[in-house]
Amino acid sequence: MKHTKVWIVDFGSQYTQLITRKTRELGYSSEIITLDECRTRFQNNLLPECLIISGGPQSVFEDKNDYTFMFGHRDLPILGICYGMQLLGKHFGGVVEKGLIGEYGHADIHFTSLFNIPNCPQTMSVWMSHSDHVSTVPSSFDIVMKSSNQLVAAIKHRDRPIMGLQFHPEVEHSKQGKLVLDYFYREIAKIKTDWNAEEMLVEALNMVKKVGDKKVLCAFSGGVDSLVAAMLAQKVLGENLYCFFVDNGLLRLQDYHHIKKLQEQTYLKIEVIDAKKDFYDALKGVDDPEKKRKIIGKIFIDIFEAKVLEYQEKFQIHFEYLLQGTLYPDVIESISPHIVGGKSVTIKSHHNVGGLPDRMKLKLLEPLRFLFKDEVREMGMTLGLNREWVFRHPFPGPGLGVRILGAIDHDSIRMVQESDQILYEELLEAKLYHSTWQAFTVFLPVKTVGVKGDGRAYENVICLRMVNSSDGMTANWSHFPHEFLEAVSRRITNEVKGITRVVYDITSKPPGTIEWE
Repeated sequence: MKHTKVWIVDFGSQYTQLITRKTRELGYSSEIITLDECRTRFQNNLLPECLIISGGPQSVFEDKNDYTFMFGHRDLPILGICYGMQLLGKHFGGVVEKGLIGEYGHADIHFTSLFNIPNCPQTMSVWMSHSDHVSTVPSSFDIVMKSSNQLVAAIKHRDRPIMGLQFHPEVEHSKQGKLVLDYFYREIAKIKTDWNAEEMLVEALNMVKKVGDKKVLCAFSGGVDSLVAAMLAQKVLGENLYCFFVDNGLLRLQDYHHIKKLQEQTYLKIEVIDAKKDFYDALKGVDDPEKKRKIIGKIFIDIFEAKVLEYQEKFQIHFEYLLQGTLYPDVIESISPHIVGGKSVTIKSHHNVGGLPDRMKLKLLEPLRFLFKDEVREMGMTLGLNREWVFRHPFPGPGLGVRILGAIDHDSIRMVQESDQILYEELLEAKLYHSTWQAFTVFLPVKTVGVKGDGRAYENVICLRMVNSSDGMTANWSHFPHEFLEAVSRRITNEVKGITRVVYDITSKPPGTIEWE
């Protein structure tokens, strides 16, 4: 990424990525870095225009680090959130008191007479940390917000552009949180906006331009991520881009029609590779979700490796790069996004994140790896793609492999494909497709008694999963009319052989993930 205005130092908060999202929504370029990376940059005289210190699960009482390297810069704007505010309190001579419970929850806070933010109500509902807190404010700071039970909710330095918040302004639970962040950037940090659709596009195009005139193989799925990455690259590379769509047999029925349409209506060279047997054979009897993901990822790599050799031998075409539609959430959730000292926890692995076998001699080209899903959609529209393509629901790299719980077989694939197609058709018919961010069905490896016709049935269960989100980092289950759910359930149990019961998943993220595996 280019030199960004806002650096967010990650201390392990589950919400750190949301700070980046909100910051970009407000128009400021931002990136997440570790404490080690921050220290190294400061030592090399590289400074941001604004520094954010995230929350985290640890306690300041256990933190022995010296933060003089960052707090010693008098003119550097700093915002400390939760743990970050406690570090500010401790460093500047205040008293931090140990909390009794390490959790978050709703709290009502209000401005003191010393401070106010335009357009913010006097009392706000926020998502507040109930762990350690600043009990005695440093002498150089003022208390500018308090909670209803008189805990210090926010502090502000009298002479320097420094502010601390005990609550999380970046989460949806903090209703006016975005206004608080905006006020800090504009009025306290006094930085100028520099992040918009045009800037995103220029930066992504520049990443592709570094390839020069080399041949690029694209791992193409047809989803919005790979489509935008491919169209972006095609704009720069032209005939040097080769898209390969792998039919792993774990696709939705709608995907086949979509790929056909893209072959006919875009300039992309899309070659379809039928590899169903390879995937089915390798996945036979495997029920562990991580093993399934890794097997699927390995076979994708094997197929691309074979394709590289084939093009070298048959056409004397030598690929030097592999283009992937990797996004920032993929990177964050697959591995810690930080090279040294990262505190993020791996939630699940993705086959499209990480290295490639050395023998392939391919470099990764990931022009979208610093973007979130909604930013990629915005880029797709800027590139002139059909809205229908850009706003398709997300589909995971491992496909139906993570929507079939337990071992995969032809029957379970068929049941998920058919039930998913019914859900898709009913969403379109009811004009509800764009009322949800993602909608799909999951095959559950349990059997339940039912009645079909005049006889007893002992068959399988399909779960409906529909959620609303902006970037996949958090999600709420979609509230749909009972009549719609009833119509979908009726069609699935009537039309999909082997299904007796349909259930609806009403779990949000967190605590659940969007996909079941």
